[in-house]
Amino acid sequence: MNTIKVKRVYEGISAEDGCRILVDRLWPRGMNKEKAAIDKWAKNISPSTELRKTFSHNPETMDEFTARYIEELNSNEDSTEFTDFVKEKLAQRNVTLLYSAKNETMNHAIVLMNWLNERL
Repeated sequence: MNTIKVKRVYEGISAEDGCRILVDRLWPRGMNKEKAAIDKWAKNISPSTELRKTFSHNPETMDEFTARYIEELNSNEDSTEFTDFVKEKLAQRNVTLLYSAKNETMNHAIVLMNWLNERL
């Protein structure tokens, strides 16, 4: 069974990655297109600039960030198309959501993965 995973874009490419989707609004620093090896850049599905700056990867605001990001996802006109894309890719292989944040346990890609898993 294929799954959705999250991974820092700076980690090495793996055959298990499957479809690699960058879910950051900004292109990762120091990363060129060849190194990133992404199949899709879903910047419109990432948190708004305002929300990203408010959160600033502060663990104390993670719950609020999660709730606000889910609200954004639920009202984002691109969410349905993105969900359909992920569902289509999952039928063929794994899907890996790529992010550039340093915190591997508290970031928007994890929130997005959980949100997607609830819908699929």
